[in-house]
Amino acid sequence: MRALGAAVLALVTAVLFPGPPAAATPSTERTAIEWRRADAGDFRPGLLISDDRFYDASAMRAEEVQAFLERRVCIPEDGVPCLEDFRSDTPDVPDQGFGHCAPYRGAESEEASRIVAKVAAACGINPQVLLVLLQKEQSLLTRPSAFGYERATGYACPDTAACDARYFGFFNQVYRAAWQFRQYTLYPTDRAAEIGRVSIAYSPDASCGAAPVDIRNQATANLYNYTPYQPNAAALARLYGSGDACSSYGNRNFWRIFTDWFGDPAAVRFPEFLGRCVLSEAGSSCVETYWVAPPPR
Repeated sequence: MRALGAAVLALVTAVLFPGPPAAATPSTERTAIEWRRADAGDFRPGLLISDDRFYDASAMRAEEVQAFLERRVCIPEDGVPCLEDFRSDTPDVPDQGFGHCAPYRGAESEEASRIVAKVAAACGINPQVLLVLLQKEQSLLTRPSAFGYERATGYACPDTAACDARYFGFFNQVYRAAWQFRQYTLYPTDRAAEIGRVSIAYSPDASCGAAPVDIRNQATANLYNYTPYQPNAAALARLYGSGDACSSYGNRNFWRIFTDWFGDPAAVRFPEFLGRCVLSEAGSSCVETYWVAPPPR
């Protein structure tokens, strides 16, 4: 009876006060982060991401970015490091003016995670946006390559011409992408994509045609200005695969990857009645020094 009582006590103790879980193998631990899967039925071309999510520069700290990178399944090419181990010297970048990127203080051998977080903070862009951009442009979180590190965010790499090598390099690419998003935000007029009804092409091939998109917010306009194509029906029908000869994937993949990794891109943190300041509408912020509408120029 005493042995049985001890066994019951041990069972109750284990249920009420479980010990630490068994250590996961690296493969299990690294794939556990894929806790959701995008559904093409949720894709809205006019609202790829809310302003509140796009401009939430405090969404992840540098250590959180690092932890996120360490949980990715990474298979590097060309003998390069995975992003979690990548380091680079970074320069000082001065304040870019009223409403633009704040100063960036450079350092020797900065971690990629710290670069992403610091650029995000300086330019008022969600670091999650920058991580997704790195993945959708060059698969840099999962299949990094020397080619990919040079062209990390696809900045100055148009679909119809060669990349401008002056902007090569991981820091240059991350900073310039965030800088460009700030440009689109501060000077939204006379762009190919603005808030409102805009014709967006399906592909760089003009014969594939275009369709109107009712762009609902500045963040979505930013993404279309950066990557000026929308997915066609074939691209959406195979959300995790390839469509047809007229399919493009940039904005589809941005929306899909963000959804997979961070949840609904269109979500907002606070009730809409709280207004423009709290919700970072059109890039505004409660902090008046940066990330607010610029004075007339």
